[in-house]
Amino acid sequence: MLDKFFRLSENGTTVRTELVAGLTTFLTMSYIIFVNPDILSSTGMDRNAVFVATCVAAAIGSAVMGMVANWPIGMAPGMGLNAFFAFTVVAAMGFSWQQALGAVFISGVIFLLLTVTGARAWLIRGIPKSLRSAIAVGIGLFLAIIALKTSGIVVANPATLVGLGDLGNTGTLLAIFGFFVIAALDALKVKGAILIGILVVTLASMALGVSEFHGIVSAPPSLAPTFLQLDIMGALHAGFLHVILVFVLVEVFDATGTLIGVSKRAGLIEEGKKSNLGRALLADSTAITVGSLLGTSSTTAYVESASGVQAGGRTGLTALTIAVLFLAALFISPLAGSVPGYATAPALLYVAGLMLHELVEIDWTDVTEATPAALTAIIMPFTYSIANGLAFGFISYVILKAATGKWRVIHAATWIVAALFVVRYAMLSE
Repeated sequence: MLDKFFRLSENGTTVRTELVAGLTTFLTMSYIIFVNPDILSSTGMDRNAVFVATCVAAAIGSAVMGMVANWPIGMAPGMGLNAFFAFTVVAAMGFSWQQALGAVFISGVIFLLLTVTGARAWLIRGIPKSLRSAIAVGIGLFLAIIALKTSGIVVANPATLVGLGDLGNTGTLLAIFGFFVIAALDALKVKGAILIGILVVTLASMALGVSEFHGIVSAPPSLAPTFLQLDIMGALHAGFLHVILVFVLVEVFDATGTLIGVSKRAGLIEEGKKSNLGRALLADSTAITVGSLLGTSSTTAYVESASGVQAGGRTGLTALTIAVLFLAALFISPLAGSVPGYATAPALLYVAGLMLHELVEIDWTDVTEATPAALTAIIMPFTYSIANGLAFGFISYVILKAATGKWRVIHAATWIVAALFVVRYAMLSE
């Protein structure tokens, strides 16, 4: 039955291979179980409810990807988007987390419409490659400054804005130790390096008496504090227009890039042959709306799925295995609640470093490409806002191309996005 439904023989794989691939991917992306509640609980959301929402959203998203698209790609609340949700929309802009969830839901609906109508493909083709790479770099830098602050390595300084923290602090030392554990294990190709790093720091913290152990297994906590708590009408406030725009843009670039990259590695997309990319895109966009109803930031495809593909995963059975494992993880909420912030900070910092790889994709010899890309990446961490980075990037790209007589190469999609950001700033200045 499994062979027929998932076309295992046709894809040159077996049930055992798919199960091993699913476990491999789960181990590499399961750090989100600990990191996402840590980030979103800073907004006032119930940490335990976010833990449940994270696991259930990941399970549903991965199951839909496996059953509908038959692709070996895991889904879960995305890094970067959760930081934007918590630290920009709620902390910096002052909106409630309920309104932020409403914005995620609306972005999911827009994302779904863009996918169904084919506008998503048009938008992706129209955004310059340099800006797509810069967005990933900027989000990486944004995650880095959050991680450095959480770990105590970087602190506020009235004279220089930022400065070096107390490196003798136990939590800070554990965070530094955790970073090198993760980096070393990943270099040695150890599966689940990030998760192992988080657990090692957590155990060391407990052994030193810095944090408390709350247990390992228990019945899943209640989802009620976040379930259906989104404020859609509040998110339709004028000040939320650019927030929704950022969610949509980042979701489009991040998810699509991951889906295409991982599926190519698995040999699921070949020139001249029909693929399930359309179904995968539909599954991806559906997962966002489901996640917002449960009480978590945008759910997206995980690049860590490449580890499962490397282990032989080729079909949706891999994704379905990931879904089952996320549901099983619901029963370890006490362990998730025992993980301190300085244990997840090294994971954030390491993921941030990996995202900087996109710098090599930018054409640094063309000023009209390099300058907007650089502004996009730099503005995000220094203004503590992904939205501002995108705005500076798109607007400067249009201005520089037009000013140098290259306005014909500007795609209509780029004109539209830049114009929307200009309107956004004009509305804020009124």
